[in-house]
Amino acid sequence: MKIVVTRALPPATLTPLAEVGEVWVSPHDRPLRPEELREAVQGADAVVSMLNDRVDDDVLSAAGDQLKVVANTAVGYDNLDVAAIALHGAVATNTPGVLVDATADLTMALMLDITRRVSEGDRLVRSGQSWSWDIGFMLGTGLQGKQLGIVGMGHIGRAVATRATAFGTDVVYHARRDHDGDLGRRVDLDELLATSDVVSLHCPLTADTRHLVDAPALQRMKPGAYLVNTARGPIVDESALVDALTEGAIAGAALDVYEHEPDVHPGLRSLSNVVLAPHLGSATVETRTRMAELAVTNVVHVLTGGGPITPIAVPSR
Repeated sequence: MKIVVTRALPPATLTPLAEVGEVWVSPHDRPLRPEELREAVQGADAVVSMLNDRVDDDVLSAAGDQLKVVANTAVGYDNLDVAAIALHGAVATNTPGVLVDATADLTMALMLDITRRVSEGDRLVRSGQSWSWDIGFMLGTGLQGKQLGIVGMGHIGRAVATRATAFGTDVVYHARRDHDGDLGRRVDLDELLATSDVVSLHCPLTADTRHLVDAPALQRMKPGAYLVNTARGPIVDESALVDALTEGAIAGAALDVYEHEPDVHPGLRSLSNVVLAPHLGSATVETRTRMAELAVTNVVHVLTGGGPITPIAVPSR
């Protein structure tokens, strides 16, 4: 059987694949271009994809009817046409759970960074400009007694709520259902935006959440509030965010994901009240290794006649 891995994984994680088939790993240190991806998957029984691989009907048709599994090395799967994968007789999988703590930790790091102006201070020191401490120098804001609004209360959202509570932060959240009352109070989105000092995004990217944070949403936020996004870039309208930051509609933003990743709106790069990270949510050695291991395990289970560990539910049409 042919197994296609669209970008290099930790070498040790590939060993189980070699025991069940012939493994092809992309030699490129970059995402495959669409035409390269279609060529690579021809005749594949399994594809281990990355979050920047768009697996659609064209890719599936190029692969052929023997394709059995597309294992996405990410918890999000907006890059996969899950319904089309099912229609082609294959199963789609992802890697949930293993990156919860790493992403929640990074969310708190970004939250502290933007509210305490750490990256801004780092740039000042590195610039060589003269500076000295005084009582009003580079004042930020503390999290104690502030309200954190969490949009999307899945595993990562709940992990962020637990961490934020330890900082003395009150938590409210917007989600489709109620969760443990110890983690905060459920409110509608308008109330969350209007009353929160920090808004942190943890919802999946869907047709309903694309540009969920648009110009009207940003105008509903408090002028001193901060926006943090470690979910998916297109949840935020970046042009509207640049306008809101420039006009002082909100105090700042910390982003790990982007609307047209890896491209970043040039207006964001020029603003001092923005922290920009290059999609580091799961970027620990331990987490990325576990993600690769889970994707590989899903492939092995399917190719050896078993069921996948973490299948993605096929949406109803």
